[in-house]
Amino acid sequence: MAQEFLFIKVNDFTYRVAVEGEGPLVLMVHGFPESWYSWRHQMPALAEAGFKAAAVDVLGYGGTDKPPEIERYSMQNLASDMAEIAKALSDTGKAIVVGHDWGAPIAWNSALLHPDVFYAVGALSVPYSPPGERMFLDVMDQVFTKRGLFFYQIYFQNEGVAEAELEANPRDTIRRFYYAVSGDAPEGTWPKDKPNTMGMLDMLPDPNPFPAWLTEADLDYYEAEFRNSGFRGPLNRYRNHPRDHEYLRSLDDLKIYQPALFIGGEKDLVLKMLPGVDVVERMRGYVPNLQVGEILEGVGHWTQQERPEEVNAILIPWLKKQIA
Repeated sequence: MAQEFLFIKVNDFTYRVAVEGEGPLVLMVHGFPESWYSWRHQMPALAEAGFKAAAVDVLGYGGTDKPPEIERYSMQNLASDMAEIAKALSDTGKAIVVGHDWGAPIAWNSALLHPDVFYAVGALSVPYSPPGERMFLDVMDQVFTKRGLFFYQIYFQNEGVAEAELEANPRDTIRRFYYAVSGDAPEGTWPKDKPNTMGMLDMLPDPNPFPAWLTEADLDYYEAEFRNSGFRGPLNRYRNHPRDHEYLRSLDDLKIYQPALFIGGEKDLVLKMLPGVDVVERMRGYVPNLQVGEILEGVGHWTQQERPEEVNAILIPWLKKQIA
């Protein structure tokens, strides 16, 4: 069974969605810098398990529209897009949403803002955390920039700067960025002491050979996608921190009540941002129906690509439980 590409217009923009299988809808949302293709190992397994697996190209990526306006990439807008896509693809108008990396906050907030559409939510790599009093970028500015250190999300704020660096050689960008935050990279590969005068790829090695979980054919696909799309849309997601913080802080209730799943990697630098914190237990205060919380040993940031069989073995039984 192969994927079919559908083009779905929602909220004035057209999304490309890869679809495989029939049954209850599972909407999968990728992160940065990825593609629907990051779910290539999950789609056939979910289809075989009796689900309709749908993996979107997020706004700005691949075959989806790429508006230049930063505000169009706000969390509120993207969550609305996910809800409309789910309603268009599902026979019942409802779905389970699963996300990775930036797709995880998109999934969490889609469930938060559209509980009438998303009756369960899963996330890989990024746990749910409602916004605090201080905006994330302000905290990172204090921790990194004011000490003269590089932090990639702050670097991404200046329009055109990161675009020029990342678009110069998309294959090199993917190879070096993916490897540096993977479970295969030795500790310290992502440098902690990089000065903030450098770019994102500076000091990141290009492994030869690349770990086997990302083949040359996979790299070919990603390279072609980013040569087509560029990086402005993907980077615009990071440029909405102030807008997202203001909007989400205005909500009365930031808890997510649907059945939920979280899978992280023991070597994922996202989780290392909270040293000494049990992220699964911490989430239970905000996600009271967190049914699965697994941390996979030796896994880095690219959870479902690095260990597809292990992820599928956890994800599919949980999905089946939601429709039992």
